Amino acid sequence: PARNFLPTKLSLNLSKMPVNMAGCTTDCVETPISICFQKFGRFVGTYPWWFFISPLVISAVLGSGFYFLEDREANDIEDQFTPVNGPAKLERQFVQQNFPQNDSVFSNQRLYTDGVYASFIAVARSSNILTDAVFQELVTLDRKVKELNVSMGHEALTFEGLCARRYKKCTPNKILDIYKYYGNDLETTELTFPFFRFGFSYIFLGYSVGGVNIKSSVIKSAKAVRLFYFLKEDNRSRTDLWLNEFLKVFPSNLSLNFIKVTHSTSLSRQVEFEANTKDVIPLFSITYVIKNIYFVCFSRFDCVRNKVWVATFGVFSAGLAVLSSFGMMLHIGVPFVMTVANSPFLILGIGVDDMFILISCWQQTNVHDRVESRLSNTYKEAAISITITTFTDVLAFYIGLMTPFRSVRSFCLYTSTSILFCYIYSITFFGAFLVLNGRRENSNKHWLTCKEVPEECPVGQSKWYELCCVGGAYDPHTGTEVVQPMNHFFKKYYGPFLMKSWTKVFVIVLYCIYLIISIYGCFQIQEGIELRNLAADDSYVVKYYDNEKAYFSEYGPNIMVVIRREFPYWDEKYMSDLETCIEDFKNLSFIEKDIFTSWIKSYKYYGYHAKLNLSAEDVFKDNLGRFLRFYSDFKQDVNFTNNSIYASRFFVQTVNISTALDEMNMLNKLRETAQKCPVPLLVYHPAFIYHDQYAVIVSNTIQNIAVTTAVMLLISLLLIPNPLCSLWVTFSIASVIVGVTGFMALWDVHLDTISMIILVVCIGFSVDFSAHISYAFVSNKKPSANEKAVEALFNLGYPILQGAVSTILGVVVLSASKNYIFRTFFKIMFLVIFFGLLHGLTFIPVFLTFFEMCSGTPAKNKSGPEEQAMKNSHTNNIQAKAKDGELKENHTFPPDNHRTCQSQPCSAIWMTTDNNHHVQDNYMCVASTIPMFRVNSQTYEVRMYTPSDDAMLRVKQQSNLAIKIVLGNSNHIQDSNVPTLNGSDLSIL
Repeated sequence: PARNFLPTKLSLNLSKMPVNMAGCTTDCVETPISICFQKFGRFVGTYPWWFFISPLVISAVLGSGFYFLEDREANDIEDQFTPVNGPAKLERQFVQQNFPQNDSVFSNQRLYTDGVYASFIAVARSSNILTDAVFQELVTLDRKVKELNVSMGHEALTFEGLCARRYKKCTPNKILDIYKYYGNDLETTELTFPFFRFGFSYIFLGYSVGGVNIKSSVIKSAKAVRLFYFLKEDNRSRTDLWLNEFLKVFPSNLSLNFIKVTHSTSLSRQVEFEANTKDVIPLFSITYVIKNIYFVCFSRFDCVRNKVWVATFGVFSAGLAVLSSFGMMLHIGVPFVMTVANSPFLILGIGVDDMFILISCWQQTNVHDRVESRLSNTYKEAAISITITTFTDVLAFYIGLMTPFRSVRSFCLYTSTSILFCYIYSITFFGAFLVLNGRRENSNKHWLTCKEVPEECPVGQSKWYELCCVGGAYDPHTGTEVVQPMNHFFKKYYGPFLMKSWTKVFVIVLYCIYLIISIYGCFQIQEGIELRNLAADDSYVVKYYDNEKAYFSEYGPNIMVVIRREFPYWDEKYMSDLETCIEDFKNLSFIEKDIFTSWIKSYKYYGYHAKLNLSAEDVFKDNLGRFLRFYSDFKQDVNFTNNSIYASRFFVQTVNISTALDEMNMLNKLRETAQKCPVPLLVYHPAFIYHDQYAVIVSNTIQNIAVTTAVMLLISLLLIPNPLCSLWVTFSIASVIVGVTGFMALWDVHLDTISMIILVVCIGFSVDFSAHISYAFVSNKKPSANEKAVEALFNLGYPILQGAVSTILGVVVLSASKNYIFRTFFKIMFLVIFFGLLHGLTFIPVFLTFFEMCSGTPAKNKSGPEEQAMKNSHTNNIQAKAKDGELKENHTFPPDNHRTCQSQPCSAIWMTTDNNHHVQDNYMCVASTIPMFRVNSQTYEVRMYTPSDDAMLRVKQQSNLAIKIVLGNSNHIQDSNVPTLNGSDLSIL
């Protein structure tokens, strides 16, 4: 009915007038963007097939880049998960140049890499592993390793031919040599720990025997034995072939009665890490199915208006974005790291969020309009929301490119490009499908059969027939699609409940509790990724690492302390400084004082017995060469070239390094001690390459978050037409980040390269939730802050909830993954979405109501006659709303039950069109219960009230149509006092 459409269109058009919010506007950016999108929407709506087919063609062309996927894979753990140009890499380069390895005198203590090796950890089934029966099985195991061979062409590769040698023999496992020497007497032999005198030398058993029970330095029992088989590093293709054969053979074909064996190799960590990609492919397929099932289950029960196909193509649009972006990156040559495999799950969630916003705006357009007009209005309404979320997400990821971790850079580059494609395809491919689907709806055709169905159920048909074969319903009051029940839930129940005073107090208390727990969790967070977490939970290498931690964590890495410049070792004064520094190292809590390897100490002992005056420079240098030839191990510790000592090193032994926190403290303390020493020192161990992440992970995360938050604030200021609300968006970002960081620590998630990626994502998603609600809050024309909050929840509460649920559904399958990386992604994404939703639907709406400036409510002016009439009718208006019906698009339209024109009869229904008005003597009758509108020329704000019974709407018949609103009795209010609104402002007229 025309009488129902008129007030609604008046309200909608007035709501788009320039808004003056407490004198503070920033719509100079918002308005042009909305206008551009409105024009673009009409263009897409006019030529939908072009915009539907073009993305398909582009995706097919760019998707050909997956041909290069295998070539672009870059899963080297050191390269991708350690800082680029980290200090340890520079230290390793110095060690490599000054202390080259001597292949003829192998020493694992002096390796500057992890080495090439295979290893077993044997754990006794009984309480003691140092028994004859156990060692017989260990000897059998050792023999099988040495008998293992693999063919390479016509050559047989054996352990004997590939092993690292010491004095022309393969490097032995000393614990087996001890057993072979003592035999059955091993159980009665007093093995001292950690050093055992064997022949003329002392053997360090700290790395070979674990889980020891010691009394007076003598081992009473032990639980585990570890064996190493080191290979030469000169030909990695040959050694890798042998190691792969080792992994195939052991320990599957072993029959062991007294021990349980776990195994690993220098390749295992890398091989198992690369195998994780196989875990994610079926998970993505499951996610796609879950998403579509979700959309079907929560679609409308209207066989014409339901959006099953729209939702399906929305998900398909996100898939096209992944295909196009990944293909383009692979064409360009960007490395593909395993962490990038998380990206499609994220893109699916982001794409679906934009889809819900577009569908929500589409459903608020008039179903009788042409589809190009509907899409034009949809884009105009949704432009700012999806643009804010897209730009914030993209910038968050591009800022992530500043990180020193290549794995993070690759993830951010792939994901940011995917988000851009997702945005482009949402306003082209998905928008075009909205138009095509809208044409089907205009013809009232069934969503599945595409056959025309009746709008009303024929008499005598069943409820099932009505459900399946009748459709096309719309709201006759507004001309829009019927509002879904969940939207009414937010307006009728949740919104008013949230605006109650006691509820607000509860929300504030809840937020304080949330903040306290979050801050507490932030102080509990642990840094760094444990290397065992790079493999799947059921991987053999995880079991090996667990046994290593359980039985061999007492003695940690043996650390090189390098004197990195020429130094006068013969000068007692300088040597005193060096001795002081050595004592500083020994005094560290995690250093074993009694285990110290130093060539200078041995040389002085040698000089003392040889009666050499090593305080003289020439004597010191003349005899040094002879000493190093005699002690070949020490020859690898001194760079003595051209009669000058350019560098040298000694070793300190760490103890009780079992956790990531221990590793971080060890690295920091060692470097601090070296830096304080007046002698130029550096410390190094191959494990420091991975420990370097501790030095940058926190500072880099804080840097990324700070820069990203600042950029988000700038974007919010430009696109949200109220600066104070932009600050609330920034507050939401900070609050969500604190919450996610604190609760992820309590959920046993460490701050590492994986979580750092997702914390950057956290910023983008927290903007999504808060920006939607804040923008809806400041852009609606409700007079009070509480009403604005309820209206914002009514318009966007359900789409935001749908987007959050769909995003969680997009990653929930990752919780079932056997891989730490994917599970961590799920945990943090769940926290991000949950806390973002909590802020968007609870905290932010309540907090916004505390600031009238942010609500946009204009200052009160002195009341004139019309203002007084407004006040007098306010109470009646509220009563009419409560009594007569449901609020439709901010107005009440109950059925006519009496006439209001006293002098002339009025028909119950009036048809109003552009050029055809049912007017009687230039007066058009309006039912008394229909809300009238007053336009405040200063603020352009619509205020709704119920007039008295003799209200009349006078229509001036002029070329430029205008309407006058007559309040109360026309005899009491002069015509000059009635505000006039030009008909050009009313799109329906």
